[in-house]
Amino acid sequence: MLCKVCRNKATVEVRQHNAAYCNSCFVNYFLKQVQRNIQAQKMFSPQDRILVVVSGGKDSLSLWDALIRLGYRVTALYLDLGIDGYSERSGEKCRALAARTGTPLHIVSIKEEFGLSVPELARKTRRIPCAVCGRIKRYLFNKFALEGGFDVVATGHNLDDEAAALLGNLLHWQTGYLARQEPNLPASHPKLIRKVKPLYTLTERECLAYALIQQISYLAEDCPYAEGATSITYKEALNHIEQAAPGTKLAFFKGFLRHKDLFKNQEDGLELKECSRCGQITTGDVCSVCRLREKATAPPKRPAS
Repeated sequence: MLCKVCRNKATVEVRQHNAAYCNSCFVNYFLKQVQRNIQAQKMFSPQDRILVVVSGGKDSLSLWDALIRLGYRVTALYLDLGIDGYSERSGEKCRALAARTGTPLHIVSIKEEFGLSVPELARKTRRIPCAVCGRIKRYLFNKFALEGGFDVVATGHNLDDEAAALLGNLLHWQTGYLARQEPNLPASHPKLIRKVKPLYTLTERECLAYALIQQISYLAEDCPYAEGATSITYKEALNHIEQAAPGTKLAFFKGFLRHKDLFKNQEDGLELKECSRCGQITTGDVCSVCRLREKATAPPKRPAS
């Protein structure tokens, strides 16, 4: 198998494009794909201040590295979830890339912000940890970006993530989520920061190849609370189809983007307002994160006498 570009021996196969690349040409391909996605979706310009949310995994660290190499003004944010052992190892990978690239990294501890870690919040509120985690992360990276004066928040969601989310939303006809699923999500309120996903056409396997070639040290293990998540089931189903018909995931998601107007009115009528407790944006008087915090810190009810 020969490299599509230089005709030397190929090391990475990209089946969705019926191509293969040597290490050097693959890195160029990856960076060009990221740049093309940024320009095609009008995500940001070289003058914008970009906050990259990193987890210590291959996807977000590869995005961070790629944006630096493309010359963008990048600052990284790592949210320490307080998951025993796992969070320490994740944070260390982020610190390592920050030291290697000389770019700023900010670390925000969930326990310091809320008085409880994500597992503790989930246990006290009797919620699924993943649901608590997602809600708090969205709240904090918007809050940090707003207070820091950033123009946009970038996350490391790849094609596998987006296709799996799309499949799940379609299977359950979650039209509100379908209306909001796009690589460049506009800010619908002055206190909400625009969110972008520059890796949306690149597969998880391509992000892994980039991290390995660039010698990015990343955390390979999954979050201990991810086991049994429906998103993993959807990814496995799509991988099975992709194996038989390469390019299916990309065609699936790009086809959805071409027909997104079918769902554009699904959020009409929602009134956005500032939370009476913290000032962040919500659709009610008190945002879901403040309600979560109040429930978690409320004194236990005394049994009726």
